[in-house]
Amino acid sequence: MRVIFMGTPDFSVGTLEALVKAGHEVVLAVTQPDKPKGRGGKMQFTPVKEKAQEYGIPVYQPRRIREPECVEELRRYQADVMVVIAFGQILPKEILEMTPYGCINVHASLLPKYRGAAPIQWAVIRGEQMSGVTTMQMDEGLDTGDMLLKTEIILDEKETGGSLHDKLAKAGAKLCVETLEGLRQGNIQPVPQGESPTEYARMLDKKLGNIDWSKSAAEIERLIRGLNPWPSAYTGWNGKVMKIWEAQVCGDSENGAAPGTIVRVEKDGFLVQTGDGVLKVCALQIPGKKRMEADAFLRGYPMEAGMILSADI
Repeated sequence: MRVIFMGTPDFSVGTLEALVKAGHEVVLAVTQPDKPKGRGGKMQFTPVKEKAQEYGIPVYQPRRIREPECVEELRRYQADVMVVIAFGQILPKEILEMTPYGCINVHASLLPKYRGAAPIQWAVIRGEQMSGVTTMQMDEGLDTGDMLLKTEIILDEKETGGSLHDKLAKAGAKLCVETLEGLRQGNIQPVPQGESPTEYARMLDKKLGNIDWSKSAAEIERLIRGLNPWPSAYTGWNGKVMKIWEAQVCGDSENGAAPGTIVRVEKDGFLVQTGDGVLKVCALQIPGKKRMEADAFLRGYPMEAGMILSADI
């Protein structure tokens, strides 16, 4: 097929590669505009742009895809289908209906669960045991189009947002190729979604990582995993920000201890009282230092029972 590919971050790259390797003619890669990064403000290409240039695929970076001139630019390529994966802009009806096979979206959840911008991380945060990828025939709603194919991934006990991202990116690339082949052969029956059983998977921000110690140890542990590697979970320690990278639920609450109180210090970590249960901090990071295991931290920064970790920072 002649494919217009729309995507921006790392999650999209594997699918672009898979389409090329499967023999599809990717005639255009559409991605978000380059952005300045770092102290020098040097413009950085999106991951999709970098990969497209490796393959010699033309790149188009519109600021607003719904502008009439952008719509006409896409029409010029006479594609059979558009594949959209984490592009970052809402597509107008003119684009959705432009090609014979329409716009096929690769979404990182088992729709209709977790519609929205951050389905991977919210699946971990909310304690799902299974996630996956759905290919969907896009419509004008937000992740509401008819489902085409699905593939399931069982979450590991210590699954992080980062590890699940990588698993779903790989699974999505394979599923996209299977979907295009199924559409070409005419043997895929679209299935309407129905209502979503979960809340909208809203976009992540740094404030989400500020640990509320009044929540349960299980909830906080899932938050830490879900926000790893970005934006990360954190708490206040001696007036500074302490990022927490790894923790484990470790027993019942200590009598009389307020949430956020360090109730015990062990050789390989320290235990913090939560609103329900105790959480053991196993890996962390403080300003100016790299991530370290808790035992290494404790050798340089002694902690004592009774110290308080605070969300007020």
